[in-house]
Amino acid sequence: MLVDGEIDKVTADEANATHYDFDLFVIGAGSGGVRAARFSANHGAKVGICELPFHPISSEEIGGVGGTCVIRGCVPKKILVYGATYGGELEDAKNYGWEINEKVDFTWKKLLQKKTDEILRLNNIYKRLLANAAVKLYEGEGRVVGPNEVEVRQIDGTKISYTAKHILIATGSRAQKPNIPGHELAITSDEALSLEEFPKRAVVLGGGYIAVEFASIWRGMGATVDLFFRKELPLRGFDDEMRALVARNLEGRGVNLHPQTSLTQLIKTDDGIKVISSHGEEFVADVVLFATGRNPNTKRLNLEAVGVELDQAGAVKVDEYSRTNIPSIWAVGDATNRINLTPVALMEATCFANTAFGGKPTKADYSNVACAVFCIPPLAVVGLSEEEAVEQATGDILVFTSGFNPMKNTISGRQEKTLMKLIVDEKTDKVIGASMCGPDAAEIMQGIAIALKCGATKAQFDSTVGIHPSSAEEFVTMRSVTRRIAYKPKPKTNL
Repeated sequence: MLVDGEIDKVTADEANATHYDFDLFVIGAGSGGVRAARFSANHGAKVGICELPFHPISSEEIGGVGGTCVIRGCVPKKILVYGATYGGELEDAKNYGWEINEKVDFTWKKLLQKKTDEILRLNNIYKRLLANAAVKLYEGEGRVVGPNEVEVRQIDGTKISYTAKHILIATGSRAQKPNIPGHELAITSDEALSLEEFPKRAVVLGGGYIAVEFASIWRGMGATVDLFFRKELPLRGFDDEMRALVARNLEGRGVNLHPQTSLTQLIKTDDGIKVISSHGEEFVADVVLFATGRNPNTKRLNLEAVGVELDQAGAVKVDEYSRTNIPSIWAVGDATNRINLTPVALMEATCFANTAFGGKPTKADYSNVACAVFCIPPLAVVGLSEEEAVEQATGDILVFTSGFNPMKNTISGRQEKTLMKLIVDEKTDKVIGASMCGPDAAEIMQGIAIALKCGATKAQFDSTVGIHPSSAEEFVTMRSVTRRIAYKPKPKTNL
């Protein structure tokens, strides 16, 4: 085990005295599992990994090398976002002199096939990456049957057991549906990425990343979209000012918003799916998407039977090094329910490989993790939101904002503001949060994230020469404080 940041030599010596089939066996060949397998092999470990057979829509018995992100998540979603963006671009092009005289048709099945071709290409690339690292890939369902033993049920139903000095759980998460009458008529993001027919009428339930993104995608392609969510604004947990702008942009592009509203029942009819809201309203849709969260994919792993501790949601409990309470069993990625983002799973996997096989015990660093919501236009953030900064403050907080109509829109005539925001700790002058909603937000925020990771101050932002003309230059030209939030010490209590 890890003791004061070092691997316990007694445990290591005992492990070396025993012969194992593998130094490491990984269950799950998604982004985190593949990264951990490859990097561990590069450190000299003998590595095996198992994954379910490939299919675009996952289940308990099908999955695919590449995992959620590559096959039924980030990558295919971003392809559809690109496809949806062209709808607005074609409208905007008219004022730039492009005469589109004929009716422009959108062919969903063509884009769907291109998307499928791409994820198949990436699936094969991931397999080659494993092969090139000399990682042995097994196709089948893995489960833990002992602290150092994994059982793989192969496609033909036969079961084979392998022993390993270390076992890594990297099985990710799976979409879940609320248990309301008619829930079986709804789909999740898995199916939404592989629909045979394009839905002309779509209902989306949820206020998070996936709900907002699919609302943007389907609306951008011409569907009528109704988005239902429980809070006053979508994207709970993000900066409130940015949430409000995302909501305005969704409405501006034609998405019908239903805040503080849930769904109570789905009914199959000849005209589609009848949807009944918590306010008693009725809607009819071709497709109903439940984007109401994901659960750790751990139910079939037999973890509790071998003593691995799980939390109430089924997530694997781990320490700062991604190690469970069983010293030989580790876990990374969404299965641990820490920060559920692909790049975070990659970071955790890299740290695991360095710790277990690289001789450099390494803790994952969760500070200033940037992320983006690929609605149209996108939202990207890093560091603290204004609300988080106020909650954690030990002094006054300075807020700098810049809201403007992007140059492109001044010609196209699109009425859609971009908003940028910096949060500054007045005592240290450090920039502790940044956010942007507008075109290219994700591309710009990645660079801002580096600055925050390096501890950049507002003075250093101000001394940086901007790129002109660009939206990005606004981040280095915000000179005037929009508002100062005075520090209010929290009352002490003896309770």
